[in-house]
Amino acid sequence: MLEIRTTLASRPFWGAAVITLICAVSGSELAQLPYLNLVGALVIALLLGMACQVRPQIVAPNRAGIGFISNKFLRLGIILLGFKLNLIQLASAGVKTISLAAVIVTGMVLLTYNLSRKMGVDKDLAILTATGTSICGAAAVMGVSPQIKVPAEKAEQQRENEVLAVAIVAILGTVFTLIEIGLKPLLHLTAVQFGVLTGGSLHEIAHAVAAGSAGGPVSLDTAIITKLSRVLLLAPAAVIIGLWYQKSTPTANTDANAKLPIPWFMAGFILTSLIGTFIPLGDAALAALVKLAYIFLGMAMAALGMSVNFRVIAHRGGKPFLAASIASVILMSGVALASKLFF
Repeated sequence: MLEIRTTLASRPFWGAAVITLICAVSGSELAQLPYLNLVGALVIALLLGMACQVRPQIVAPNRAGIGFISNKFLRLGIILLGFKLNLIQLASAGVKTISLAAVIVTGMVLLTYNLSRKMGVDKDLAILTATGTSICGAAAVMGVSPQIKVPAEKAEQQRENEVLAVAIVAILGTVFTLIEIGLKPLLHLTAVQFGVLTGGSLHEIAHAVAAGSAGGPVSLDTAIITKLSRVLLLAPAAVIIGLWYQKSTPTANTDANAKLPIPWFMAGFILTSLIGTFIPLGDAALAALVKLAYIFLGMAMAALGMSVNFRVIAHRGGKPFLAASIASVILMSGVALASKLFF
């Protein structure tokens, strides 16, 4: 707590806060534009943060504040993102939708992780790429990353893994959004089936919205519900991955006081979902809270972008990108078939 107060009082924090806030707000606004809405606000904020490295005099004096924002604001953003989930709407979607989401998340995590590992991708990057492609893109990557406990000397590599995993899901999500919109006339799906396809197979919420809207209002609503069913699984997935990582990685158990890796911010995510569902806050208030969530997440993504090592990412990106591409093709094909058979 003392460390947090000291950081908040420091000049580097306020400098970093202003810079990352500008990136986050700019990303949010730019994401409203045609074509850029396929990329999404969080990825745009990340790219703007990367662009700040062109001027080292902006980043270097604020390094301590940038590290704080990429860590703490990320958790706050994920907590507030829970207001986006209406549990009653998800429950009304039915057993089929929620079951499909569970199969997608479980199957895709296992598939993408094992493909990545067989291609020689290191364990930490493989699991981040797998969660990003399986659950909800950048938010999933950043939500699961704290569960991967690494020594201090590997902290920089962990940030590189986060950026690389986010970049992979952003690129693939955008490409597959365009592919699914292009395939729509050929697949002969109903509006509901197309919504299930887009919400069940695309990586970011922005991708599901962009593609689902191509099928009309019914398709869009179905896409959002299907996608949010996957988002709902972020909390249990983070806990399970944390437990698995702790058991399978000896260095994760070196602390004698190690506890079960249950992230407190995921408990906050569930709590805000319950509040948003059962307490009548009003549509305007909920929309404002979700907007604030994306601002905090955008600030965290911009801060992450400011600490990217481009050379290392270019060197390590090919194999996880290939693994995630193969998994994404399988995912799209499987969800298309499931939508035809069950919806």
